[in-house]
Amino acid sequence: MNTQSWQVKATLLLVSSLTIMSMITISASLPDMTRSFAHIPNSEGLVKLSLSFPGLFIALSAIVAGIIIDRTGRLKLLGIALVLYAIGGTSGYWLKDLYGILAGRALLGISVGISMTIVTTLVADYYQGKSRQQFAGLQIAVMSLAGILFITLGGFLADIGWRVPFLLYFFSLLILPAAYLHLKEPKREREASEPVKGIRSPRIIWLIFANVMLMWIIFFIIPVQIPFYLKEIGIEKNAMIGVAIAASTLFSAVSSFSYSRIRDMLGFRQIFALGYFLMALAFVSIAFGNSYAMVLLGMLLAGFGMGLMIPNANLWVMHLAPQEVRGKEIGRLTTFWFLGQFLSPLVLLPFLKFLTLSRLFYILAIILFGLTLIFVIWYWLNPRPPDPPQSKN
Repeated sequence: MNTQSWQVKATLLLVSSLTIMSMITISASLPDMTRSFAHIPNSEGLVKLSLSFPGLFIALSAIVAGIIIDRTGRLKLLGIALVLYAIGGTSGYWLKDLYGILAGRALLGISVGISMTIVTTLVADYYQGKSRQQFAGLQIAVMSLAGILFITLGGFLADIGWRVPFLLYFFSLLILPAAYLHLKEPKREREASEPVKGIRSPRIIWLIFANVMLMWIIFFIIPVQIPFYLKEIGIEKNAMIGVAIAASTLFSAVSSFSYSRIRDMLGFRQIFALGYFLMALAFVSIAFGNSYAMVLLGMLLAGFGMGLMIPNANLWVMHLAPQEVRGKEIGRLTTFWFLGQFLSPLVLLPFLKFLTLSRLFYILAIILFGLTLIFVIWYWLNPRPPDPPQSKN
C-alpha cells in the first residue's frame, strides 16, 4: 500500500472534515428552528443544545472506540461509523420531534467519536517523522477550511428552510467508497489477540490530555460569546460577526499549514508556549479593543495560536503512544478535546453573572500568559525532549 498516494491522503482528509462539519453545519438554522419549536417548554435552550450535543457524545465514545480498534483493527468500525453519521446527521430533516432530533445528534456524536479516533490513529500508523509532522498540520488546516465551507453552505441552505442543511450530512456516504478502496489495515507489530499488558505510554501523556482540555475550555469562549460581545460594542450586522468568526478559522488553517516548518525549529513545549502567547495577546486585544478592528485582530491572533497548538497536541500524542495502544491514547485525546468544548460554557459562563465579557477576556488573558510562562520554564529547566516513544513502530 502506498500511503503517500494522493488518494489515501485525500480520503483521510475527507474523513477528518466530518468532525468539524458535525458541530457547525446547522448553526444558521438555529433561529428558525427555535421558532418552529416555540410551543415546547425551554425550546430555545434545547435548540442551542442541539449544536453542542454531539460534542458530549464524541467525548464519551472516542475513548471506547480507541480501545476497540487496538483489539480488532482500525478499519472494521469505519464503514459503520460513516453510515451512522449519515443516519444521525440527517435525522433533523426527517424527524418532527425536537427530542428525536437531539437523539439523532447524539448518534452523530458517537459516529464522529469513532471516525475521528480511527482516522487520527491511521495518520500515526501510516506516516513517520517528517511525513507525519506535515500531515498533522495539513489535517487540522483542511478541517478548518472545511468548517468555513460547511458553515457557508449551511447558511445558504437555511434560507431555503431550516431543515435543509441537515441533508449535508449525507456527505459521509460519498466518502464511504473511497474509504473501502484506498484505506488499508496497517501492519501490526503483534497480533490483535495477543495481550498488550505492560505496554503503556509515558505518564507525561496525561499532562498533554489535561492541557488539551484546558486549551479548549478557554478557546471555546470565542465562538460562544464573540457574537454577543460584538453586539455589545455596537456591531449589529450579522455578516460582520460571521466574518470575524470565519477569520479566526481561516488563520487557524494558515498556521496549521505552517506547522511543519515551525516544528522543524521548535520543540513541542516551545510551540505550546508560542500558541498560548498568541492566544493571550488575542484576548488582550478583545478585552481592551472596544472596536471591531481590535476584535478582528484578536480573532486572527487566536486563530494563529490554536492552529499551532491543535496539530502540536496530536503529533505529541502520536510521538509518545506505542502502536499497540495508540488507538486508546488517541481516543483519550479526542475525549479530552471535546470534553473541553462541552465544559467551556459550563465552566466560564457562570462568571458572567458578576463579570463583564471584557473583564472575563482580560482574566483569561492573564491565565494564558501564565500558561505561556509554565511551558517556557519547563523547557528552560529541562531542554531535553521528555520521554521518547516506547513503541517499536
